[in-house]
Amino acid sequence: MNKQELTAMVAEILSQMGQEPMVKASDYHATEQSAVQPDSGYRDGDFVPDVTELNLRKLYLVEHPEKESEFRQLKEKTPARLGCGKAGARYKTLTMLRFRADHAAAQDTVFSQVPEDFAAKNGMVEVKTRCRDKDEYLTRPDLGRCFDEENAKKIRAAVQGAPRVQLVIGDGLSSASIVANAMDCAAAIRDGLKLRGIETGAPIFVRYCRVGAGDAIGDITGCELVCMLVGERPGLVTDKSMSAYITYGPHTGVLESARTVVSNIHAQGTPAVEAGAHIAALLETILKKKVSGVALHLEEGA
Repeated sequence: MNKQELTAMVAEILSQMGQEPMVKASDYHATEQSAVQPDSGYRDGDFVPDVTELNLRKLYLVEHPEKESEFRQLKEKTPARLGCGKAGARYKTLTMLRFRADHAAAQDTVFSQVPEDFAAKNGMVEVKTRCRDKDEYLTRPDLGRCFDEENAKKIRAAVQGAPRVQLVIGDGLSSASIVANAMDCAAAIRDGLKLRGIETGAPIFVRYCRVGAGDAIGDITGCELVCMLVGERPGLVTDKSMSAYITYGPHTGVLESARTVVSNIHAQGTPAVEAGAHIAALLETILKKKVSGVALHLEEGA
């Protein structure tokens, strides 16, 4: 292509730039202006309502339901995400926002820490498993079940003699559950045991704690029974669920089936004080039967 032909081609292109474009060989029509969006009522600087404050037992988003009152009665009995409604083939925006908020809360509590002054404020000795930090705790469960010699000495100093019941509070996988529930539950347990004339060792707080750390405490203290309150793996219903793991004759290597568990201790499950009263009665039974876990149920004919 010579200079004259190139100049002609550029001139032709420039002359066509003022014409309306073709769309798949059809006439071009400009996009119509969308309707004005209704006023949301919010202004710059306003706070958007917190979706986590919504009660899932009452949140019902199905449009034009046939049996709304009956379904609402079912929803009152569970925090499950029922009656979410839909937008086409997808969830509604509010449902998706609440799901993402609950998922974020579950992630946050796994990676967050129980406050540094938690043990001191509640009159407990704090010890730490062999985990150096939270990352190692999450990736090395084995290190969360044992103690180095320095922390073992702290445990021996804190627990005098060999108590019948040793109460242990561990952060576990939910720091939020311990802050919210542990001390109320522990107080109810100790009060219940005191009424039954059962001695308890001074409670111990364990950071980076796995359930098996209670077995190591059994080795160190020689206690008859360990009751560990520990934060459970969080889910979408709550990030504050705690469980009590009760082991008779705790020692390193004890079978998991030898533990009795009271789970779902939180505001939407079994409240902390109520759970503590139940655990105290359960501990008395275990001490009488001298067995926990599956063997306890076999003993009782369950």
